[in-house]
Amino acid sequence: MRKLQTQGVHHITLTGADRQTSIDFWEGVLGMPFIFDQPNLDDPDEGHLYFDPGDGRLITVFTNESRTPDRRRTPTEPGCVHHLAFNVSKATFSQAVKRLDERGINHSGPKDRGFMDSIYFTDPMGLLIELACYRFEPPEGCRHADVMIEAHRLRVARGDYNIAEEHLADAIEALVARRQDSLSDQRDPRDPY
Repeated sequence: MRKLQTQGVHHITLTGADRQTSIDFWEGVLGMPFIFDQPNLDDPDEGHLYFDPGDGRLITVFTNESRTPDRRRTPTEPGCVHHLAFNVSKATFSQAVKRLDERGINHSGPKDRGFMDSIYFTDPMGLLIELACYRFEPPEGCRHADVMIEAHRLRVARGDYNIAEEHLADAIEALVARRQDSLSDQRDPRDPY
């Protein structure tokens, strides 16, 4: 028996409202370029809109002109999607409250997640959307996931409740030490003063 190895998210498809509401939210609020438009090949009564969330992958939305926005929270029972999280820069995150408030979009306000900051609000169909901003940049040649797993191991070894910035800083230091060779025979912290 062998795995079917994934290599990233190809796309996520959501059920949206009408075409214009979907474009207005995904491109007009979240800034995702509207890059492709065709019928839903499984349902000729629906459209299928494609948006680029910023990494070249896709968020697609099924639209139907008979559906109108419904801001009630989407179901969160087991098996349902709880929320979608999108990466934003620190500069964008620092403007999120102001820009959501300008549009009259209710939101959670900034939330401290230890390794990132988050803010939550719903799309026109009640799906919870998260804007997430990492508090770190991974070292060259590493991904955010590499730092996260190393920080997790440090957190567990220290008996800490959740990942904090100290775990991230120590994880980055450990990853650099393992991945980047040095001519020094001793790489321990030193006091040059």
